[in-house]
Amino acid sequence: MGAVSERHDDAAVTAWALAAGAGDQAALASFVRATQADVHRFLVHLNGPAEAEDLAQETYLRALRTLPAFAARSSARTWLLSIARRVAADAVRTAVRRPRIRDLGEDTQEVLERAAPRSRAQEAVLLRALIDDLAPDRREAFVLTQVLDLGYAEAADVCGCPIGTIRSRVARAREDLIRALGADSGPAAGRAVRSAQY
Repeated sequence: MGAVSERHDDAAVTAWALAAGAGDQAALASFVRATQADVHRFLVHLNGPAEAEDLAQETYLRALRTLPAFAARSSARTWLLSIARRVAADAVRTAVRRPRIRDLGEDTQEVLERAAPRSRAQEAVLLRALIDDLAPDRREAFVLTQVLDLGYAEAADVCGCPIGTIRSRVARAREDLIRALGADSGPAAGRAVRSAQY
């Protein structure tokens, strides 16, 4: 869950998006390569790994349809993550209509696993699961700012809300994570959340 190894600056990504919107296929390929890791990670955190690939494809399909109209009022990365957010929300609305059956044994197994000592890798897996359990708005803000390393203003653009709301959601997400880890791991949990490598 480390940082993306090669992150292109937003100006280059936006330039590729504008050129791609004008029909430049090489720019389109560069735009997709530069953004696909962030889109995939964002969708994994919002909807889970099982759906992320399909949702990423849907995100790019929607983006390609509207790319000629992209006017660069925000960075292309922010614009694309906004589309990914809507795709994820649509998937959740669809899933709500289809009830899921959960194995009751999962909860028992989770409690047993949390009680056992963990390695750093196991802590990272637990933290990932705890992030997935956050309220959707908090998870979204936390992933955008702490995992994808977007600024608060960019995250606010993606979510369509004020910067203060993003700051509040991130702070509450941290509190939720510290509380969840604290109940599970003791006082070191807070340090784990603040210094974790996603």
